[in-house]
Amino acid sequence: MKIDDYILLLKLNEIGTIRGTAKAILISQPAVTQRLKYIEEYFGQMIFIRTSKRLMLTPVGELILKHAETVVEREEAIKNSLLESSDKVQGTLSIACSSLISQRYLPAMLAEYTGAYPNVEIDLVTGISEDIKRDHKNYHVCIIRGEKLKEGICSPLFEDPLYIFDTEPFPEKKLKERPLITFKSDDSMHELVDNWLYHHQDNIKALKTIRVDQIETCKQFMKQGLGMAVLPKSVSDTMMEEYPHVALMLNNQRVTRSTWLCYQDDVRKLPQVEKFLETILNKKYI
Repeated sequence: MKIDDYILLLKLNEIGTIRGTAKAILISQPAVTQRLKYIEEYFGQMIFIRTSKRLMLTPVGELILKHAETVVEREEAIKNSLLESSDKVQGTLSIACSSLISQRYLPAMLAEYTGAYPNVEIDLVTGISEDIKRDHKNYHVCIIRGEKLKEGICSPLFEDPLYIFDTEPFPEKKLKERPLITFKSDDSMHELVDNWLYHHQDNIKALKTIRVDQIETCKQFMKQGLGMAVLPKSVSDTMMEEYPHVALMLNNQRVTRSTWLCYQDDVRKLPQVEKFLETILNKKYI
């Protein structure tokens, strides 16, 4: 058995279908099927039951998957130990990053980083901060929004002020009633907006809520006059001259979203991680 075989088993269990796994690892579906057949023949046991919806682990398969996790973890540990003793910056850098940061800031960071350290392989996952927090131990570095992790080291990157935008003006002495367009985010973002609206209910009232998946979709809906939208400055600074907007304030303080760089202290022993931390911490954002 090769290490790639164990990685394939873990990926099949994670994704749940042969087709989806083949697409994720960029090889053909028949090749994945053939490889799984070889692995099951090697162990002499059926690892997955094929159903119409997804692969299901057999009881024996559960034991084999635990073994696969151990093998992959040990392989990664020995690689990291070897890298710690090497002066050359190489190996894999695993990053989990908030979708907003990955769209706005991360491309330039990675271009600079990989230009300086071309032998480093980047393993990047993007998504909602709440999901990243739950699985943070699976990555060398996490870049999250909202509340910082309760364990490990978290360094503040920047505070992102929030603004409410609309195609219609915000009158000072008249109640504004409009639909509110929201995008998929973690609970802390929604709590900030709900709290602000509660304290300003005499001035602004959301008639209904239109929920969309992406922040870019939210912006486009607002631009088409479908309602108001609360957006961070990092993705709306170019809109401020064109669209009416109000800064979110509470008790004479700006309402902001925090952005954090989080990691476990021991990962700084890895040269590729240390160099990335140096790159990202020395940046100016907003």
